[in-house]
Amino acid sequence: MPNPAWVASHSSKSNHGKEQMNETLKQADIQLIQRILPHRYPFLLVDKVVDIDGTSSAKGIKNVSMNEPHFQGHFPGTPIMPGVTIVEAMAQTAAVMVGVALDFADKDLLIYFMSIDNCKFRRKVIPGDVLEMELTTLRGKAGAKVWKFAGKATVEGELAAEAEFTAMIDMPKA
Repeated sequence: MPNPAWVASHSSKSNHGKEQMNETLKQADIQLIQRILPHRYPFLLVDKVVDIDGTSSAKGIKNVSMNEPHFQGHFPGTPIMPGVTIVEAMAQTAAVMVGVALDFADKDLLIYFMSIDNCKFRRKVIPGDVLEMELTTLRGKAGAKVWKFAGKATVEGELAAEAEFTAMIDMPKA
């Protein structure tokens, strides 16, 4: 039986108004995220990951708070989330997706950037925003060390950043 923190049921209404289960996707709350990622405050940049569809796709959520230390210097009086932290939030979402799908919780998963391509920033992300990262896997499978992902970060449906990145996964201990 799957861990309840991992499963979210998605349903739809039939023509007769009855709900039907059409798919089951996984999700990760902050406790599970911390069992997968080694990152901690102030560099843990994803609060929840939902709609995890195996290793194919997932959606990360980051609640942007004025209490984050980078806002002290970026920029005083006009706080803007640094672009590199947006890209890192996308990468952490991808790592959680792979970690949940391949059951890497409590196994010392490490994932390293190899390249970041086609990275573009489209709008400011400021305290109070909810940053949503949509990730898809372009290349990678169970047992592979090198994975490639495409990510889009949005705020209220407006594109804030996009990038493709390649990462190497240090396979967890058995």
